[in-house]
Formats: sequence, C-alpha cells, structure tokens
Amino acid sequence: MTERIAHHAPDAGPRSFAGQRWSLADIPWHAIRHDAVVESEAFFYLVASASLMESATDLYTENLIEFFAGDDEVTSWLEHYWLPEELQHGRALRRYVETAWPEFAWEPAFRRFVEEFRPFCDESLEARRSLEMASRCVVETATASYYTTLSRASPEPVLSFLARRIVEDEVRHYKHFYRFFRRYRDTESPSRAAVVPALWRRLRMSGGDDSFIVLKHVYGARYPGAPFDAEVYRDLRRECRDLVRDHFPHEMSVRMLLKPLALGPRTQRVVVPVAVAAARHLARKLT
Repeated sequence: MTERIAHHAPDAGPRSFAGQRWSLADIPWHAIRHDAVVESEAFFYLVASASLMESATDLYTENLIEFFAGDDEVTSWLEHYWLPEELQHGRALRRYVETAWPEFAWEPAFRRFVEEFRPFCDESLEARRSLEMASRCVVETATASYYTTLSRASPEPVLSFLARRIVEDEVRHYKHFYRFFRRYRDTESPSRAAVVPALWRRLRMSGGDDSFIVLKHVYGARYPGAPFDAEVYRDLRRECRDLVRDHFPHEMSVRMLLKPLALGPRTQRVVVPVAVAAARHLARKLT
C-alpha cells in the first residue's frame, strides 16, 4: 500500500482526474485584494493552518484504504477521487497564502509540520466499517462547516470564492461517506447506541493535537524563535473564533451530524432546533 500512495510533494503541479469539478486555473488569483486580508492575523491563521492540514491528507489515507481493503468501490473512490480533491484544496490554499502573505515561508513550515504530525496519523479507526463511515461523516461535516464559515466571514472576494469551491467538494464527500455508511449499516446493523459514541469520539478529536500542532508551526514560521505554549494557542483560537463566530452554519452542521442517526421526521423537528440552540450557546460561551 505504501507504494500505491506515496507522499505527494506539496508544490507539485495540478493533476487531472476523472470528475474534477474545478482546478487552480479557475481561481482569479490576480484579483486578490491584499488590503482586505493582509492585516488580519486571524484570517492568516485560518487559511495557513488549513493549507498545511489539507496538504497532509495523504499521510493518513493509507490507513483508511487498508481498513476498507476488499471493497473496491470505496478504496477506488478514496484513492482516485477523495484524495486528489483534498490535495488540490491544499495546493489552492497554499497558493492563496503565498499570494496574500508572500513573506510567509510555507514550504519550511510544511516540512516541520509533517515531521511532527506524521506519528499522529496512525489514528485508531472504529472497530466496524459502518461506524468508521459514520465517523467520516463527522470529519466532512467539520470541514464543510469550516469552509462555509470562512467563505461567509472573509472580507476578500477571492478567498470567499475559493472557500465555496472547497465546500462543494466537502459536501459531496460527505454524501459519498454517508452512502457508504448506509450500505455497511444494511449488512452490519449497528444500533443507534453504537453510532452515537462513534460520532462523539470523532467530534472530541476536533481541535485536538492536530490543531495545536498545525498552529504551532504556522506561528513558528511567522514569528521565528517565539515561544508557543498553551496560552498562545488559546489566544490564537479565541481570536479566530471571535472573527468568525457569527458566520458558522449551525443548522447545516447539526443536520449533517445527526443524519447517520436516521431520526424520524417528528424526532428531527424536536431535536434539530434544540441542538442548534445548544450549539449557538456553546459557541457564545467559548468566545
């Protein structure tokens, strides 16, 4: 498997693949309004950290493909569609960062990030394939919500445009993972009591070690030699949340998270508004 998925050089040129919806050539890089973002520390960290994370997608894709070995539909889609699109997100975000903030040394920051992040990519997967697909729905929910927020909050039109293109990909990825989840659910029959913990485990991983590590290396490249500790991390996270909290798609996120639970229409009418209100309340408490 290692031979099948080699680590892609982050500065490699665009690759074409079947079903590609857009390419870097579709983004109007010349129209970036530097004055709209260059002074915003928060937008810099939001975009730069995303560019590093997306560019490292192939570090953990091997484990995922091995987990679904024997299911050619899933492994082929992961290798030939999902992974190329995720890596394209990384290339596009890198180009945006290097255009908007040309003083940022992206390549050295990425190398240092990968060196520290690599050991965390041997993440434990769920015990059953259906539950792992449910877990993947959470990941795609998080990324779709992140880029929707970025698109809505950005004062710079090209960044909004790029983020919307990425959202379209992430929502489509979610639909594939959800379809695979339903297929495995039909054969493995996981109970709702088993699906809920799988969703929660993945949710708890959001903003964990990976978030700390990526911000550490973005900060270190921006301020060489400056110490980075838990207090700096909390301040950066708070600054970013303050900037985008009013733009987060709470209802979209809640509906996507709850979908694998297969709640009935009546239950959804009760649960969704309560969950959305709780999410908004939690967001206010964190800021």
